[in-house]
Amino acid sequence: MIKEFRDFLMRGNLVELAVAFVMGLAFAALITSFVDNLVMPIVAMIIGKPDFSDLTFTINDAVFRYGAFITAAITFLATAAAIFFFVVKPMNALTARMTKPEEEALPDEERRHQELLAVIRESGR
Repeated sequence: MIKEFRDFLMRGNLVELAVAFVMGLAFAALITSFVDNLVMPIVAMIIGKPDFSDLTFTINDAVFRYGAFITAAITFLATAAAIFFFVVKPMNALTARMTKPEEEALPDEERRHQELLAVIRESGR
């Protein structure tokens, strides 16, 4: 039973997955801090306040906290923008620089000519 448990733990890339999970949590904390401490003050500067949680309305003693939703939506959009512009775009640019440029695709007619020349060369041997 212990051997089966050990085999389960060593199966696949469990250690790599655990490391990726921990790194993901640390990265999420970094992005959250960036949004909360740098982006939301800019929102507050433009709109007037960074937190809309106090915006509510009441119907039949039910309190609707639509301000909390607005704050969550702005935070989500700011987080998505931060990840896109500071992680995804730079990584795409880096990947594009690192990859070798692919050979330009030949037009169909040129490709057919090359194939025919290859067949003619083969038959001449």
